[in-house]
Amino acid sequence: MADPGKDDELAEISTFGYERARDELVNVVKMLEQGGLDLDESLALWERGEALATRCEEHLAGARQRVENALSRTDLETDE
Repeated sequence: MADPGKDDELAEISTFGYERARDELVNVVKMLEQGGLDLDESLALWERGEALATRCEEHLAGARQRVENALSRTDLETDE
């Protein structure tokens, strides 16, 4: 059975900016590396980390697309 609180937490990540997602991902990794968590806590952190990493990738893909679009416009302008 799904945990509604966890689902809400993971859905909230979709509203994070790049820096917030990155900073929280760094904290998740530190906590996992320190160890000492039980299996359920570790899995929950892992899932949060995956969601945060995905959010960072979305931001980076969007930024990459914006750069490519800007370069394309520049190329078109210089060809004219």
